[in-house]
Amino acid sequence: MNNFLPIAYLQSKFIPFAEANVSIATHALHYGTAAFGGLRGIPDPQDPKTILLFRLDRHCQRLSQSAKLLNFEIPAVTIQEIIVDFVKKNQPNKSFYMRPLVYTSDLGIAPRLHNIDKDFALYGIELGDYLPPEGVKCRISSWQRQSDISFPLRGKISGAYITSSLAKTEAVNSGFDEAILMNSQGKVSEASGMNIFIVRHGKIITPGFDQDILEGITRESVITIAQDLGIEVIERPVDKSELLIADEVFLTGTAAKVVPVKQVESYQLPTPGIITNKLKDILTAITENREPKYQDWVFPIKLSDN
Repeated sequence: MNNFLPIAYLQSKFIPFAEANVSIATHALHYGTAAFGGLRGIPDPQDPKTILLFRLDRHCQRLSQSAKLLNFEIPAVTIQEIIVDFVKKNQPNKSFYMRPLVYTSDLGIAPRLHNIDKDFALYGIELGDYLPPEGVKCRISSWQRQSDISFPLRGKISGAYITSSLAKTEAVNSGFDEAILMNSQGKVSEASGMNIFIVRHGKIITPGFDQDILEGITRESVITIAQDLGIEVIERPVDKSELLIADEVFLTGTAAKVVPVKQVESYQLPTPGIITNKLKDILTAITENREPKYQDWVFPIKLSDN
């Protein structure tokens, strides 16, 4: 059962989640003309009346940029203010996930982005592990990642996730946990909603932005952490065969965090991986505000005592 946070934000006001509804004629519902973000929040282990948000500023920046691709100007600072107020009103006491959304809210039928109303919405849900933390089994999807020449992949556009949905269902229905999508050049792109990394000979390798990936915030964070540890990170095209002979493979994402891949197709991979586990442990410590070096990545929100 989904445990949604009690208060949502819609049409410029906070209302009960159960009342946060839109018309079946809403433009974005029919054409995928929306963009969303996703960020986690946890109660501070040292002070449960303080909520810790991971990289709030970057999430707000990315959603603001995604909105521009929909011909919608909403400043990152506005998004951040609403999110902070949202957390204070909901008073969460468990790990949770927030979904901010910008969307075309008009009831028209013409596919367009000009001369059409847009809105910002926000809701939250309690969320623990999105994927099994001990590792996942992946298959190579028969569905191909979109190309930036036909889809604005620098934004987190909702319409793009039909491919992710098809790939994820195909993977689960064939006995796997997750899908890995290739791009139009036949190179590894990303998973259904996560970025992908491989480890070979002590070096981390990951597809670059030219491989039609989403500019993942957890991806960016993991690269920084690895480099700070003195681990070389190489961004380049990755071949399918490299997945099968890698020393380690792992996925990153806001919901998934860092999760090891223990199998690709019928090939078993070494798990747990030393580098994967190290990065996972440090990222967890950062989100719990236990790493002073990365304190600026954590946004604390003090809840009222009411």
